[in-house]
Amino acid sequence: MKKPIKADSYNKSNLVADVIIIGGGLAGLCNAIHLSKFNKKVLLIEKNEYPKHKVCGEYISNEVLPYLDFLEINPFDFGAVKIENFQLSTTKNNLISAKLPLGGFGISRYQLDLILSEKAIKNGVTILKDSVINVDFKNDIFSVETKENNTFTSKITIGAFGKRSLLDVKMEREFIKKKSPYLGVKIHVKGSFKEDLVALHNFKGGYCGVSKVENDAINLCYITNYASFKKYKNIDDFQEQVVFKNQFLKEIFNNSQAIFEKPLTISQISFETKKPVENHILMCGDSAGMIHPLCGNGMSMAIQSAQIASKLILNYLKGEIESRNELEKQYIRQWNKKFSLRLKAGHFIAMLFRKDRIAAILLQILKKLPFLLPIIIKQTHGKPMKI
Repeated sequence: MKKPIKADSYNKSNLVADVIIIGGGLAGLCNAIHLSKFNKKVLLIEKNEYPKHKVCGEYISNEVLPYLDFLEINPFDFGAVKIENFQLSTTKNNLISAKLPLGGFGISRYQLDLILSEKAIKNGVTILKDSVINVDFKNDIFSVETKENNTFTSKITIGAFGKRSLLDVKMEREFIKKKSPYLGVKIHVKGSFKEDLVALHNFKGGYCGVSKVENDAINLCYITNYASFKKYKNIDDFQEQVVFKNQFLKEIFNNSQAIFEKPLTISQISFETKKPVENHILMCGDSAGMIHPLCGNGMSMAIQSAQIASKLILNYLKGEIESRNELEKQYIRQWNKKFSLRLKAGHFIAMLFRKDRIAAILLQILKKLPFLLPIIIKQTHGKPMKI
């Protein structure tokens, strides 16, 4: 693999690009690959090296497969696991199963980000390991400043820097001003778990997703509110006293062997509404909005947001969209059309499951009327992407 370019390779000089992408997760990398397919000069700035594990559910709906094929990426060539079935349990240890309407696949972010970054570099994308500290927009041009004292300019800048960033603070985005009371924890383990299954097990104050990824590893990723977690000394104590009250989770954790030396954690996760465009920057992935992990479709949304942004940017650069104002309006319109109902459904479903009594009643209804569960799942998923 060609190494990402180091900041000092530029000798502190300016680089003029068609598009600068801030953040090299799923949304940033898919944008980079898409735009570079059409010979656009793309600079992607990412603070971490590839590959890297991230706190993530690592289940992706099959709706993205046509687009990944367009990007010349086949996740099954790299060990992705086909997933067709879904299980849900409540804090009372009631369980319900269903077929996933579209199905999906499991692959780690460690693997998928590496695949995408290699493809981007092969396409001619410049990947720079650095951190962006400021973005200015003046005279219809972006100036992007980095921690390594580089300044780069571009016609378009995409924000794909994840759940929260210092740039969110710098831009005084509304969501960053509000408390973010959620904590995410992830580990990979070896053990017994059905390969074609993704499970969502609820416990008091949170829920845990379970699914297989490549190399026969099981991804265990849970989210909880910080108020519940801080009552306990550490993660092990919290799991023993809270998470393992769900018998399904207790069985999986106790009958598996950890692959990671220690769990990965992320704090201050926010599900507040975000704007898809800020300071003329087109936001993609989690930078534009997060669906509750309970709904298991955030990775798919990140990939789809890249397609929306890239297609509009290409039209703008060709002159088919006549003004930046129109570009931004179209992006906001298409983003909301694709995702706003999903996000609202995700908020509503998560709210129901935070209330133990309501969740128990809901599960009883679903047991009696099992055809309702795939209908609910469809509210947070889309149809196969069109190319």
